[in-house]
Amino acid sequence: MTQHDPYTHPLAASAALLLIDMQRDFLDAPDGQAAMPVAGTHAVIPAIAKLASAFRRRGLPIVHLVRLYRPDGSNVDLVRRQAIEHGARVAVPGGPGSQIPAELLPGDIELDHELLLGGGLQRIGPGEHVLYKPRWGAFYDTILERHLHESGSDTVVFAGCNFPNCPRTSIYEASERDFRVVLVSDAVSGVYERGADECRAIGVAVRDVAQTLDWLA
Repeated sequence: MTQHDPYTHPLAASAALLLIDMQRDFLDAPDGQAAMPVAGTHAVIPAIAKLASAFRRRGLPIVHLVRLYRPDGSNVDLVRRQAIEHGARVAVPGGPGSQIPAELLPGDIELDHELLLGGGLQRIGPGEHVLYKPRWGAFYDTILERHLHESGSDTVVFAGCNFPNCPRTSIYEASERDFRVVLVSDAVSGVYERGADECRAIGVAVRDVAQTLDWLA
């Protein structure tokens, strides 16, 4: 893939920021309160906050994708369902662990778990929304694709939690829907070089935060 391939080259003016699973229960924070901490996720908060601020200043869309696990396990992916059924409590709807860190939000906001579990978009600012995703991929059984098209977005920028699982799956889903894709490598926990190279091989622009901010500017 060439750096300026006309079909895959990301376009800043029509970009949307997708923040994946940045919720308190997945933060490997020093307080040790997270139910399912993911290594490196607390450390990327400052980088993601810079991205979110830049998108807000430019009036570009932001979507926070979140997981919500009902305590009875009824909406949980199979690999985690038994643990939830046996008493694990992760990203419980309405619970503190399901919430997004304040540093990544435009104000004092609590998730509307009933709206989200019903498939709705929770508006939290001009052009900024939260959307529940029931599985790894942000596009699986959600209205994300429709929302992006309605927002005029043909480029999606990914940051968030645990590259091997939800971000990577979502990147591939975006690619197969013909979105132009940016992976912000130092704003996603769990990124490894082979995975980044494999993203490049399908036309993804892999950039760090500084490069992404320069591109937006």
